[in-house]
Amino acid sequence: MHPKIDTTSVKENYGDFAPAFARYSDEILFGDLWRREELPLRERSLITVAALVAGGHTEQLPYHLRLAQENGLTKEELIEAVTHLAFYVGWPRAASALERIRSDS
Repeated sequence: MHPKIDTTSVKENYGDFAPAFARYSDEILFGDLWRREELPLRERSLITVAALVAGGHTEQLPYHLRLAQENGLTKEELIEAVTHLAFYVGWPRAASALERIRSDS
């Protein structure tokens, strides 16, 4: 059984404004999808960080970088993953993600 992922920030940021979004995030995204046994949390975090970098969604990275480290990825592994991604998703996206990693350290 996976440990509970803290979704407090979703509830705090969207609970009053968009309660359905907060509920879906808590119950479906983090309550169901992230709980599936077929992939460990560590790998789910790595996939999520890669998808955010690939999509240029750096505003979502701080939360997921912290979660990735809670799920067992090291800062060095995250930097290496982003460096690898630079050649597939673009240098500017990787540079922006690396800046987020540096500023959240």
